[in-house]
Amino acid sequence: MISQSENDSACEAPVRVKRAKPASLSIPGDLAGRAAFLARLHRAADLESWVERFLRERIELEESAFTEAKKSLTP
Repeated sequence: MISQSENDSACEAPVRVKRAKPASLSIPGDLAGRAAFLARLHRAADLESWVERFLRERIELEESAFTEAKKSLTP
């Protein structure tokens, strides 16, 4: 609230966030080859950036579908 904006005791404790450590994934060679072909087809700078973009898009799609399914199950 605006009336509490100058009152430091009205603030909650700060939230500490730790950055996740990078992870490596291993995929079969034939799948990597197919992914490399698609990365070139999409004119990606490199395979790694294309795979990262693809995974982000897919995860957002899956999360959205999960949220909608959860809403439809909630009375």
